[in-house]
Amino acid sequence: MVKHRYAFFAKIKGTEVQLNIPEASEQTLFGTAFFVDKAGNMISNSHVLQPWISPENIDKINTDASNIRRKIASILTTDISEDGYETFIASNWGNASSEYYDEGHEGNYDDSESNEGEEFVNSNDSTVDSAASSEDIAASIPQKDYVPEDQIEVYMKTVDISVALHNSAEEFLPCTIEKVSEDQSVDLGVLRLTSKQTPNTVVNIINLSNAVTDDQTLRPGEKAVMIGYPLGEDLAQTISGIKVQLYNGQISKESDGTKIQYNVTSTHGASGSPIFNNCGQLIAVNFSGVENVQGYNFGIIAKKIYSVYPAEVGVERVQE
Repeated sequence: MVKHRYAFFAKIKGTEVQLNIPEASEQTLFGTAFFVDKAGNMISNSHVLQPWISPENIDKINTDASNIRRKIASILTTDISEDGYETFIASNWGNASSEYYDEGHEGNYDDSESNEGEEFVNSNDSTVDSAASSEDIAASIPQKDYVPEDQIEVYMKTVDISVALHNSAEEFLPCTIEKVSEDQSVDLGVLRLTSKQTPNTVVNIINLSNAVTDDQTLRPGEKAVMIGYPLGEDLAQTISGIKVQLYNGQISKESDGTKIQYNVTSTHGASGSPIFNNCGQLIAVNFSGVENVQGYNFGIIAKKIYSVYPAEVGVERVQE
């Protein structure tokens, strides 16, 4: 079971900080991954490993990042030290505005109504002296310089990612994201234990050389079995530790060369689950379903794994 915590970060003049503001609260996503070798490599979905680049999220996240960047530029002054960025931004966020004009912040107000009904004032009037005096006072107030928006970068990234093994006592093992597919239609990626060694307790390493790579042989009506963690911790946690779940179904539509459809029960958390045929061969990696509707789920066909997994067997398959 994959547990992925991620959040918005800002890089300001080369210094990176995690943002602790209402629009950028830390998020946690659960998914599934499966071991494919003894070196700690696992296959999962790219949207589990990098949820911020998934098609359904990317536009909103880019918009949010742009708004956050403007708001930071509206409050962060150049006299704030690098080690004080995170605290200053969090403390002053209530004063931030996305209506940012220029790095000097001059004219950042609307005075269009200030001249309405204004009467002509004789130059000898005492109010002129008063106005001049106010201008002198304003001029004497030191003007702060703000960090230019082009020196601020806002993005999402991983805080930490880890996996809990079947039958473990909620012990999460730290991981690194090795690779994600550059093809958005191939929702796959490689996750690896930081130890770079698959634990001896893992007795079922999926044999990719035995996977069904000829997806045209997969026919509607044939058995499809999913093993994974739908709903993440909500269903996985038991009094005897973390437990994986198994669901049976059937292939319901022929492969289109990238994905295949089946009617296996699935929901959030099962992303990245392996799908097997009745012989125990890997046929697909679960990645999508229709929201709030069961029976319409999809998996990336097994042969596409070799586009992200750099193992020797993968290279051989691609060359074939």
